[in-house]
Amino acid sequence: MPLRSIALIVATALLAAGCTAEIPGRPRAAKVVKKEASSPTIQVRGSDNGPIDKLAATALTDIEEFWTDSFPSTFNKPWKPLTGGYFSVDTADATAKPPPCTQKAADVEGNAFYCPAADAVAWDRASLLPVLQDRFGEAAVVVVLAHEIGHAVQNRMGITPEAERREPDKYPTILTEAQADCFAGAFVRNVTDGKSSRLDVGADALDKALGALITFRDPVGTSPEDEQAHGSAFDRVAAFQDGFQQGTKFCAAMSVQNRTFTQRAFTSARDRQNGGNLPFSEMLENVTPDIDGYFKNLSTTLGKTWPSPKAESSPAEPTCSGDQGPVAYCPSDKSIKIDTQDELPLLHKELGDYATGTLIASRYALAQLATAGKPIEGGDASKAALCLAGAYTGAVFQRPQNTFGLSPGDLDEAVTVLLQFDYAARDATGGDAVDPGFERVARFREGVLEGPKKCGL
Repeated sequence: MPLRSIALIVATALLAAGCTAEIPGRPRAAKVVKKEASSPTIQVRGSDNGPIDKLAATALTDIEEFWTDSFPSTFNKPWKPLTGGYFSVDTADATAKPPPCTQKAADVEGNAFYCPAADAVAWDRASLLPVLQDRFGEAAVVVVLAHEIGHAVQNRMGITPEAERREPDKYPTILTEAQADCFAGAFVRNVTDGKSSRLDVGADALDKALGALITFRDPVGTSPEDEQAHGSAFDRVAAFQDGFQQGTKFCAAMSVQNRTFTQRAFTSARDRQNGGNLPFSEMLENVTPDIDGYFKNLSTTLGKTWPSPKAESSPAEPTCSGDQGPVAYCPSDKSIKIDTQDELPLLHKELGDYATGTLIASRYALAQLATAGKPIEGGDASKAALCLAGAYTGAVFQRPQNTFGLSPGDLDEAVTVLLQFDYAARDATGGDAVDPGFERVARFREGVLEGPKKCGL
């Protein structure tokens, strides 16, 4: 039977956990269940009543209450609770009963899903939810379960497996997954606004939880037309942000006509072989003159003369103008200093080549602000730098892939470095960084989708 699954293989999550950089000094994500929270009211079948199932039950009780309130105002009809219920499965127990829509408990291993035929949600409590909680914090468990209930919302909208088979162009999987992410974002906004009696998701917890969406992205190089495509990290985080910012009615109106999907398949043997990543030195040779050319053209359209900042190698983190991280814009001599020996090569190796590209683009963006006579210090400068880095990225994305353009996975690398590090959001003195990472991605995304005018130029 068709399942609306989160489609995570636990080994993939553990692999991602092993190769993801951490922000030095940032604490682990906080617990999200309020101490004074009332007891969960939903029944979880097969539960061991352990901490992970109690967290799931608390989250699902809150999600149900959210849709009881929000569904009527969104769809002009009452919310119908799931008739099939909720199932916790111990996939480590060979004798465990299988949940609806499966033949054996092992079918749920590393997964959480909504089954339209049974109107039920099930999850693996042995090796999925604990991995999520350990790696991404309790908020990640909340996000994943809110996503699955998003599929139950779709079922009540009439977006059923039968409807998808009849109209595959209208309801491709990549769209229905994005819509479920959007619904999850709308629910989380309700929590962050303080409207939940049970949950409290702060900025750090949310940033960490969005790492789960990055882990659940499609493998790099997956075609958006793939029948099982869930979306890239950029697209999934974007859909979540849309729900967070715009609400349930916006999510309900999502369609293939009004949605931009950035996911790309590999189109060359070289890209496929290297996973879409250039070696560090080759990336620098290509990206620095390309970024320079983009901002030169932008300056010309603004009636300004672009100074073509000289990109110079630095043996360690640049110190020319405050702590900007491994790449810095130096206002005194209008140069770009790039750490080619220490942290930037490490980030390049761990996060991918466009993590490097994003940080460099953000420093050229400060040079663009200076050229345009705009402030290069303060919060507005930080936001504009993120936006302009996104505008450059969007321009590169529009190019044919046989030119210097974005490879599959590059936008995901940008999202990852923006969520985990504030370097791209630091101003020309190293201060006033945009926080949290969720907001950094939002400002960058505005530039990608709307161009430099959105950035105040």
